[in-house]
Amino acid sequence: MLDVLANRTYRHLFLAQIIALLGTGLLTVALGLLAFELAGERAGAVLGTALAIKMVAYVTVAPVVGAYAAQLPRRAFLIAMDLARAAIALLLPFVSEIWQIYVLIFLLQSASAAFTPTFQATIPDVLPEEADYTRALSLSRLAYDLESLVSPALAALLLSLISFHWLFSGTVIGFLVSAALVLSVSLPLSPAVHRQGGIYDKTTRGIRIYLATPRLRGLLALNMAAAAGGALVIVNTVVIVKGWLGLGDGQVALALACFGGGSMLAALSLPRLLDKLPDRRVMLVAAAWLGLVLTLFGAALLAAAWTDVATATTVAGSWAWPLLLATWLLLGIGYSAVQTPSGRLLRRSAQAADRPAVFAAQFALSHACWLVTYPLAGWLGAVLPLSLTAGIFAVLTFAALIVATRVWPAADAASLPHSHHDLPPDHPHLAEADGHRHDHAFVIDDLHDRWPSRAE
Repeated sequence: MLDVLANRTYRHLFLAQIIALLGTGLLTVALGLLAFELAGERAGAVLGTALAIKMVAYVTVAPVVGAYAAQLPRRAFLIAMDLARAAIALLLPFVSEIWQIYVLIFLLQSASAAFTPTFQATIPDVLPEEADYTRALSLSRLAYDLESLVSPALAALLLSLISFHWLFSGTVIGFLVSAALVLSVSLPLSPAVHRQGGIYDKTTRGIRIYLATPRLRGLLALNMAAAAGGALVIVNTVVIVKGWLGLGDGQVALALACFGGGSMLAALSLPRLLDKLPDRRVMLVAAAWLGLVLTLFGAALLAAAWTDVATATTVAGSWAWPLLLATWLLLGIGYSAVQTPSGRLLRRSAQAADRPAVFAAQFALSHACWLVTYPLAGWLGAVLPLSLTAGIFAVLTFAALIVATRVWPAADAASLPHSHHDLPPDHPHLAEADGHRHDHAFVIDDLHDRWPSRAE
């Protein structure tokens, strides 16, 4: 898998991603401490609001930026967004009011919503071979998982030496180094072309292509399945570990590390697996895995409640603690197996000129799923027993799986004859790619003028 790092351009971009992620991880820790300093016991509400603002920025800004960013020089745009994020992070230590946190977080995440889809859409052009791109996707997943493990440890080390306000400087340095690494390479020219139409046509083009493509509609449903499994972990781990099990901060970190470890195991295994099996089968099985794990977890908790085994004084040496760790590990495996191949579907389902808009649509729509599951996990976890919460999320996961199975056909013709097509013969909608059969996205170049044929 590491062979792909022999490509100098990708290697520098991957390092830029890792360093920016570490800076973002430090920001997360510092922001929580800043919220506690300003709001005290209301810090949770402040962070929850900031998280919601982050998701709103992702959902609303990404499609707009995706429509126009492709017309700009890629390298200059990515560097500008990194510098903008560094400048905003530089202001955070001077915040004195809660509303200022909200404003700066919105601006920072808006810049991230502009940077990330553009960055993701660039990688397929840097690595045109699908096998290389698949390995790059797995490395990207590993980078996110390693960030979740390394950043808290690095923050803890730094906090033993400096005030938390200085953690924001680490975020600034991360974005600046990321900008320098992007500057150090030459990126392929954007294949985007100037398109006619107004703001609505341009900003919704990516979403219209996305929703008109059967496999991407399936991906959207699978995004919801992944968000259901992930949100239960991210939102409720601290409540389960500290509130129900009565354990400490170290056990919270260990539980989250199990989820990240499971995700890393899947990411390491996926390149070889995807060389042998189609994406659809792997992703649907992974979604079913998520639903099954949630079902068994909820059933185990319910059985324990009936037999009065589970009590508020449960300790780490009992059945509940290892059950939680094993469940989080298994959820991490399923989550990564659903999420990692998504870039392959996006790359295969759009012309190079439309790729930035389609990646932006995926960024926005996937985070819209999180915008639903985050508050749902928090609200259900607060008012219902954990067994019922897990059961409800299992039902949500299986419902998403059923939708994905229905809208993403198991076998479609590699190409469909349409008299109105003006696509090149090697367009991914018309050709076989690496031995996999691909559904046809009923999208043509003048999509902004009319809705595509629905002859599915």
